[in-house]
Amino acid sequence: MLNSGGIMKDLKGIYSALVAPFDKEGNLIEEGLREIVKYNIEVNKVDGLYVNGSSGENFLIDTETKKRIFKITKEVAKDKINLIAQVGSLDLFEACELGKYATKLGYDSLSAVTPFYYPFSFEEIKEYYKTIIKETNNNMIIYYIPVLTGVKISMDEFSELLSDEKIIGVKYTAADFYQLERFRKRFPDTLIFSGFDEMLVQAGISGVDGAIGSTYNIQGSLAKEIFTLAKKGEVEKAYNLQHKANDVIEKILQLGLYQTIKEILKIKGLNAGYCKKPMRQFDENKLDELKKLVKDYNL
Repeated sequence: MLNSGGIMKDLKGIYSALVAPFDKEGNLIEEGLREIVKYNIEVNKVDGLYVNGSSGENFLIDTETKKRIFKITKEVAKDKINLIAQVGSLDLFEACELGKYATKLGYDSLSAVTPFYYPFSFEEIKEYYKTIIKETNNNMIIYYIPVLTGVKISMDEFSELLSDEKIIGVKYTAADFYQLERFRKRFPDTLIFSGFDEMLVQAGISGVDGAIGSTYNIQGSLAKEIFTLAKKGEVEKAYNLQHKANDVIEKILQLGLYQTIKEILKIKGLNAGYCKKPMRQFDENKLDELKKLVKDYNL
């Protein structure tokens, strides 16, 4: 995105896919959100936040709540870090409305998940992105996550999408590292963010420009260290830290991804709330086990 001086802002680096706290009735805990944003900036020291993505339980919340999350996050973050607004929705009108709102707030770029559930054609997908860009006049980062959307995009199709100068990057959440290598070689000037926390080393040495992840809400500084070492070619050191990160990730996945991240933030003193139903809540019988993990890995 161009800043006031007309220079392209550097959006590279490590971004937390921001988690959002809800009470047991599913209402946003606004003060808790402020605490989590501040924690990411001051403790995790991430380069940016990816707001209203999967980790923020975006597809379980209404339009007005999404707007409140965008607004509060911007109020706390100001211009201290980069902010990317995920506005993708099956309702294109909502996506455009959210995109306009985030753009007005001053978000550095928009992002949108590929339209999912229905078997959309590539032409329909292309029109979806084209419409959001036209309505907002903001930059776009494609959120590519085929394991959840069922949508696969070929290199030629990516080439067609990227012919629009407003599409500046891709959040690549796929385990196909051959495609990632082909993508990096074919589009050397396109921003690529890795979306798999547990494969940050592999992504780093494959040439990505940054990473966006759920667990960076609690391991952001470690992720930054891993990524820096990988980019410098210090692979053995990076892998040793990735092993540590993955020990934590493995346990979190066993206990429930978003529930456990929130519970760890609670242990750290933040009002991280609960997950929206129908997601289950954290098993309180596992709390001592989790506290040991926090202590053992200095989370």
